[in-house]
Amino acid sequence: MSQIPRQAALPTCPSCAEPLDAGDRFCGACGYDLSAVPPRPDDTPTLTMNGAEVSAALGAGMPAAHGADGPPPPPPPAPAPAAAGPPLSAGPQPPAAPPAAPAVPPSVPAASVSPDPAPGVRFDRPAEPEEYPLQAPDPRLAVAKVCVACRAGRVDDDGYCENCGHAQPRERDHMEQESGPIAAVSDRGLRHHRNEDSFSVGHTALPDGGPALVAIVCDGVSSATRPDDASYAAAQTAGRTLLAALPQGAHPQQAMHEAIVAASHAVNALAEEPATAREHTPHQNAPACTLVGAIVTAGLLVVGWVGDSRVYWVPADRSSPPARLTEDDSWAAQMVSAGLMNEAEAYADERAHAITGWLGADAYELEPHTAAFKPDRPGVVIVCTDGLWNYAEGAEEMAETLPLDAAARPLHAAQVLVGHALDGGGHDNVTVALLPFPAPAQGAGSA
Repeated sequence: MSQIPRQAALPTCPSCAEPLDAGDRFCGACGYDLSAVPPRPDDTPTLTMNGAEVSAALGAGMPAAHGADGPPPPPPPAPAPAAAGPPLSAGPQPPAAPPAAPAVPPSVPAASVSPDPAPGVRFDRPAEPEEYPLQAPDPRLAVAKVCVACRAGRVDDDGYCENCGHAQPRERDHMEQESGPIAAVSDRGLRHHRNEDSFSVGHTALPDGGPALVAIVCDGVSSATRPDDASYAAAQTAGRTLLAALPQGAHPQQAMHEAIVAASHAVNALAEEPATAREHTPHQNAPACTLVGAIVTAGLLVVGWVGDSRVYWVPADRSSPPARLTEDDSWAAQMVSAGLMNEAEAYADERAHAITGWLGADAYELEPHTAAFKPDRPGVVIVCTDGLWNYAEGAEEMAETLPLDAAARPLHAAQVLVGHALDGGGHDNVTVALLPFPAPAQGAGSA
């Protein structure tokens, strides 16, 4: 189907709508500068602003875009021109700009035009530039630690404040952790310059679906090299070994023995160093630590240890007697066992805490101790280093220090025990883990 040719539409002045002749630089009727008029775009998409279409806000004659669902709405009538001009031929009328809206200067990009809050669009207002542009923050300052002493200085990589020079607490200076119904707390104490203790707690499920709780506590030997590394390696290795073996059906007592052996190998590996290293530090010995652990199931309590860290049993019914479940690998324990001293005399001696068993490359032949118990009543198992039992050595004294709601609030009870040691002087690192017996059903699951 042929189309009727359209006669070219005469351009009109954007200010007064006066028809223009080709080549005019100024409007003959109002004197408008035609050089500032940008070319009219080929299409006029419909945009919604303040609830009205832009095409309607721009004035008469601008058709709104439409789809195939129906014809476009009729455009509003164009304003009457200031002076009569020759009629246009058949075809769509060219859009006429509203008289009150001068054209956008060519120097202002269309994207920078800000909409007017009133209905309609203005093209004569450029976007205002941002005030006070901010410099991107230094990523180093975003993660910088603030000094705990002066609250103003930045903590350098060496752990000291750049402002006041105060040494900052290390991450291991105080640690707390909960794992299901188990909780553990470790503190540097008041005399040591670092925390050489470490722990590992977790819970898992046995092959029959029953719960199993695990706690490992290690005490670094201060006279050895890198005692903090030794205790950390031993605790983590023993904990992982137990949590992997128990779901596979290993008996808890055998699993404890294998976990202590694995921890010993991990500590021994720390002593591996170049042959020339010992030439520069001939008086250093291998990293070493002690280890004590407990496994609690629905009806069984298993303990294992090497060294002088301990496990205590405190029944929920405080009228029943508590008990210490481990025997120290120490000089004092040997004196008592041999009948050469009573317990009070032995532990009053300055050699009392000299250990006779530990984990490390220069230890004597490794002899892990394990024992299994079947308590006939509920209670709480306390796994701790000598930093705690130095201030509550007897089982009765430990039971008196333990809060009555320790099984229901293990973290709070562990905090109380650590606080008791600090109040007593805090001469050593203090670490304690608490496990309820029997293991509650909610303790089952992956660690």
